Formats: sequence, C-alpha cells, structure tokens
Amino acid sequence: MIRTTQVNVPRGMIDLGVGQPDFELLPVDLLRRAAARRLADGDRGFLNYGYEQGDGHFRLALADFLERHYRQPVAASSLMTTAGTSQALDLICTCFTRPGDTVFVEEPTYFLALRIFADRGLQVASVPTDENGLQVDALETLLAEQRPAFLYTVPTFHNPTGITLPARRRERLLALSREHEFLVVADEVYQLLYYAKEPPQPLATFAGSENVLSLGTFSKILAPGLRLGWIHTSPSLLAPLVESGLLASGGGLNPFTSALVQVVLAEGWLDQHVAKLQATYGSRLATMDAALKAGLGDAVEFLTPRGGFFFWVKLPEGLAATAFRETARRNHVDFRPGTLFSGAGGCQPYLRLCFAFYDEAQIGAGVRRLGQALDEFMSLRRSTPR
Repeated sequence: MIRTTQVNVPRGMIDLGVGQPDFELLPVDLLRRAAARRLADGDRGFLNYGYEQGDGHFRLALADFLERHYRQPVAASSLMTTAGTSQALDLICTCFTRPGDTVFVEEPTYFLALRIFADRGLQVASVPTDENGLQVDALETLLAEQRPAFLYTVPTFHNPTGITLPARRRERLLALSREHEFLVVADEVYQLLYYAKEPPQPLATFAGSENVLSLGTFSKILAPGLRLGWIHTSPSLLAPLVESGLLASGGGLNPFTSALVQVVLAEGWLDQHVAKLQATYGSRLATMDAALKAGLGDAVEFLTPRGGFFFWVKLPEGLAATAFRETARRNHVDFRPGTLFSGAGGCQPYLRLCFAFYDEAQIGAGVRRLGQALDEFMSLRRSTPR
C-alpha cells in the first residue's frame, strides 16, 4: 500500500485519538480559486527564494486577519512565516537552547512537543495543571530551584485537556517570566476555534509580552498539508530566528504556499471558513459531550471544553488507559492514552478523545463502542482473581 497521509485508521475502526481535521472539511475549492488567481497575476517572485522573515504582502494580510480576530493591534513586522508549528518549535529550540538545557512544560502537555525536545537533547521539567490550566503557584516554586530556557504552554483549549488559562493567570505567568528571565513559548493554534465564549487574548498581545513567542498555524483553520504557520513576537526575539543558518541558506519558508494563502486572507475567505469550522466543530463537540454523558455516565470524569479539538477523560480509580486500550481496540474504537502526554510518567488513568476528525454519527458510534469496551474491561477486572 502506498501511503500519502499521516492518518492510517484500520478498516472498521473508529479512532477517536486522531487529532486532525476531517478530510471532508479541507477546502479544496477555496484553494483552487486562490491558486488560479495568484498564478494568473504574472508575478513570479513567489517561485524564487523567499525573504527570510516571510513575504511582506503575506505578513500584511496575516496581520490584518489577526487584528480583526484578536481585536488588538498586530504589526506585520512582529510576524515571521514558518512551515507550521512543529517546525517553528524546532527552530526556537535551535536558536534559544543547547543540549542539556531544561524546558518547563505543563503536566500533561502536547506529546509530540516532548518528541521535539528529546530530539534536541533537552531536559523536561513538568509543572502541574488543574481545572484552570497551568498552576502558577507551582511554577513559582519550581523557579526557585531552576531557571528554564523557556516554558512551553498551550494556553487556549489545551492539548490534551481542552482547558483555557484565565487572563489573571496569564498576566502572572508573564510577570514571572520577566522576573526570572525565561521565555514563554505559547502554542496558540486553537485560539480561533472557540464554540461559545471567546477565550482570553493570546499571550503575544498582552502588555509586557516582549519575551513571548506565540505560535500560530493554518493547519487547524485551513489545511495541515499547507505546512504554513507563523511566529508572533517582539523584533528582538525575531532577529535570531530570521538570521538563522536555515533561512540564510534556504530563504524564507514556504513562499509559494504563503502566496496562495495571501489571496485567501485578503479576500476574506478564511474568515468565512473559520466561521464554518466553528459551527461544525461546535456541533461535534456537543455530540461527543452528550454521548459521553449518556454512554459512560458516572463511570468517567471530564470537563466539557469550549473550543479546540479534545476531551480529556479520566477512567475510574485504579484503571490504566494503556491496559483499557486493548479492550477498546477489540471493540473497534481507539483513543490516545494519557501517558503519551506526560513528561513525568503520569496521567495513567486518562485518555484523549478528538471530535474534529469524525462527523456526528461516527462520534456517537465511537463513544458507544467506548462505553461497551469500558463495561467489558471493568467486568473482566471484577472477575479476575487478585
């Protein structure tokens, strides 16, 4: 079999662990129109090596788009084009860390960020979270013992927990970063995917946020295959990124793709697409929430998210998600176990479910299978001699 995408779900399986957009929501027609318009205008500059910080016209269009949605000023000079959030995070590690340095992460955190940090030879120290996100008191205690190269956080509709950090904690986090002189790398890829109340402003727009590197991407709001995103930060922090050897050799990242997306931004098509995603994902979130409450009832614990992609579900006391996963797969449903998201070997009873990849009917079917699997798993445990 010749594979073309990262997704590889076996036939008959509903994999609620897939944390990606539904293929049916990828806007082929929109991008076809953008490409036709851009390729017809006669400008060949976007086929050459790009400007290191990213095409100026694209960044102006992106700044205008972000200003509308953030309701805060965003300067094109504060934006840098990237090849998505993962590449941006790797470049930040290149420019601001050395092997053996320590980075702070939330417990739990985005599991593939842990992979990037491991690739760079970085040590990870975990900061606990609660129902309001990062525990800033615990962070302050940890800072008395060590200073990180940076703190990596997903402050809005957190992956995997779905929690959003309140404005007051954001302000205190930034105050601590200034006091203890560490960077904050804010992975804010779900900022625009809210389905009820708007979240607090992204960290890069807070007063006194000169040491914040805010990461954004079109992967969640347009299409992951574009491999296009941005870093929003102060000019002083942009300088080492823009002047890196990678960009000196290869030029700015994704000049061709950003030229197409510039059209999408300038025409207001992305605003329309984001509104469609908000409506679609909001419906799917509600479906998963209702299905979990109906199918798993009091057996599990979870907080209902207000945006993003994910539910973070806690199994009954004494159960481990990794062991339960075998039973779930026999019932043709899958998820991601919590241990993947732990930098400290914890989160054993947790599992992450995604509502973005499947439609309402499949979400309902998947959660019903999950409930059947949990009944089976608990029955087997009760009947097994200890």
